[in-house]
Amino acid sequence: MFITRQIAVHLQKLKQQYPILAVTGPRQSGKTTLLKATFPDFIYLSMEDSDIRSFAETDPVGFLQKYSEKVIFDEAQRVPMLFSYLQTAVDSSGQMGQFILSGSQNFHLMNSITQSLAGRVALFKLLPFDFKELKQAGLLQQQWKDLIITGHYPAIYTRNIDPAIFYANYVQTYIDRDVRELSRVHDLRLFRNFLALCAARAGQLLNLSNLANECGISQPTAKSWLSILESSYITFQLQPYYQNFNKRVTKSPKLYFYDTGLVSFLLNLRSTHDLDDSGFAGSLFENLIVAEFQKQNYHQYQLKEYWYWRDAAGNEVDMLSKTGQSFDLFEIKSTQTILPALFKGLDYFSKLDKVKIHTKNLIYGGLDTQFRTEYTIKGWREV
Repeated sequence: MFITRQIAVHLQKLKQQYPILAVTGPRQSGKTTLLKATFPDFIYLSMEDSDIRSFAETDPVGFLQKYSEKVIFDEAQRVPMLFSYLQTAVDSSGQMGQFILSGSQNFHLMNSITQSLAGRVALFKLLPFDFKELKQAGLLQQQWKDLIITGHYPAIYTRNIDPAIFYANYVQTYIDRDVRELSRVHDLRLFRNFLALCAARAGQLLNLSNLANECGISQPTAKSWLSILESSYITFQLQPYYQNFNKRVTKSPKLYFYDTGLVSFLLNLRSTHDLDDSGFAGSLFENLIVAEFQKQNYHQYQLKEYWYWRDAAGNEVDMLSKTGQSFDLFEIKSTQTILPALFKGLDYFSKLDKVKIHTKNLIYGGLDTQFRTEYTIKGWREV
């Protein structure tokens, strides 16, 4: 089963405007499938292949003479010295859409790009399936709790793999591998414990000191390990918005995972009944929705920024963005009952000095969408 990815049309468009495209994203997010389907006339080369990698490393000039155009270099970060030769090749030819790079380690790939290919590359991020992609394929569940447990990784849907089996293997074969390649982690068991502790904090304020203490590691180590998770597209942080506000505004980021199926696995949640009994349902619903906005932002090439806002008195907006100089506000609640109290944070923020509001939105665990005078209320499937 092939599921159309929203990002494909943007890849095709920017191929006409940049000599190189670079697609990053977590392992198993569908990068290879996407690129082969979108660019069937391109040669596909995986730098995981030792023979191909050796050719590129020992004779980069001859390598690029043989593969001079319409080539996909998968896991390109494995051959960082090739990037300077790519720069010479595209500068000499002036050809658009000459090469495509892909990789699952954002840190190494981006480091090579910024050193050699700045200004020559259009950057893309492919994450696991978003709601629209699943909906178009007729695969989006009717209940958000089912989606939280199942997750969004393509293999679960296209190969009908049990989520628990997929994530067990994913942790062992991909996350552990990235850990070894990105950092000198000697105790993988301790790192997995750290990963599980992060899962328990999904959708919450990130207290690095508390996280380090509970795991039994130093704060610098916790910071380094979080960086690994971010570079591997496992977690991301939602930063607070505090410009033009007083010092009583919270300035700690909130921690989220790109995929709730992985969070569920790490928390030993195997069914919706487990989720109901866990106390994590509300925070995982928030994680689901915030991650969805991030996915659509990247897949549709929207180039938006998202934040959250909270003050010392506990007034909060779960997520906000800007349209021009005006704010779009989002309250995210797992309830299926719409009560006036749900709009409290949105109303409080909209009355602050020097604040202009574009839209006020409630995203909830029900299915109906309503357009009211002051608010837009969206069922979760309509995000």
